[in-house]
Amino acid sequence: MKTQLKLILTLVLATVLTTGFAQINKKQVKRKNKAMANFKGRKNGFTKQKKYYYVGAGVVFTNYFGDIAPKSGIFSTKIASTRPGFSITGGYRFGPRYTVEAALSYYTIFGDDNKAANPTGETSNFRYKRNLHFRNDILELSAVAVFDLFQNQGSYLSRVQITPYALIGIAGFHHNPKALAPATNVHTGAPLPEAGQWVKLQPLGTEGQYADLQPSDANYGIKPYSLWQVAIPFGLGARYRLGEALDISLDITFRYLFFDYIDDISRNYVDLDVLDSDLARVMSDRSVEPTAAKTGDDRTQYIAGWDVRTYTGRNGNSYTVVNGYGSEQPTNKRGGANDNDIYYVTKIKVAYILGSSFRKAKFR
Repeated sequence: MKTQLKLILTLVLATVLTTGFAQINKKQVKRKNKAMANFKGRKNGFTKQKKYYYVGAGVVFTNYFGDIAPKSGIFSTKIASTRPGFSITGGYRFGPRYTVEAALSYYTIFGDDNKAANPTGETSNFRYKRNLHFRNDILELSAVAVFDLFQNQGSYLSRVQITPYALIGIAGFHHNPKALAPATNVHTGAPLPEAGQWVKLQPLGTEGQYADLQPSDANYGIKPYSLWQVAIPFGLGARYRLGEALDISLDITFRYLFFDYIDDISRNYVDLDVLDSDLARVMSDRSVEPTAAKTGDDRTQYIAGWDVRTYTGRNGNSYTVVNGYGSEQPTNKRGGANDNDIYYVTKIKVAYILGSSFRKAKFR
């Protein structure tokens, strides 16, 4: 009897314990299932492994819009005025859309009244009579933010074939506008020592920057412009995947400038007598030169029909100019000071992703 009682108690105890453990297990499973149902996962993010650096090099082509331009529209330019240059770049991609890039570039911008203006055009003959030209060699250091229009959450290995992008940034540059000196001084007939040379225009003060101007003069208070300037580059482009670690890109960026002397032209003519050298006087007004300043094209057939006059300057010297050019009058405009110059840069760049060979998976 005692043996049977012990067996019954043992069975009852085992049943109770099994049921208890089962209830506990059910509660744990429910809790786990609830936690799993509410689990939203961790954000993948643009992890450190997806970020990368790259280096690149490319060619650039420049076009200029300023006081020497065919028309007043911002896209008015001459293909013949396009000039090449080169650029080296380095960048860091740190997000699914975001890249920062620095570039060191060297290029030239160019403009010529003889090529940009029609000598008989109603709106362009003013510039043809003016007969100015310039070349400006620019060394630029820029930093831009690049925004991909379509995001890529993966690594460089999973980047898409074509990616359009926008960019904006800041650039600092050194410039130095020059022009080709003529063979002779048109005002005296004497040969110029600088004949045939590209001479720097900023030190000459072609609009009276170094002259002792009077308060009644149109350019009174004018100051020399700096050869160091700041620009805002902005534009659009597209990047194409050439290979696993190689991209090629094409972009067009405008350079918004904060001054109007990238071409050494902005304000009024001054009385040539206030300038301090024959070279400054010749480079300030070239309206009666018989040949085009840069190309050497004959202009005499047009000059014969213009209103050519001789005036006596402030210091008693005589100068022959086309009426409206090369003399002090409020209406004798050499350039348009109301709008700053602009130029734009077309860049073709090839870039290589650094460290790409070390990020590949390795298998035995």
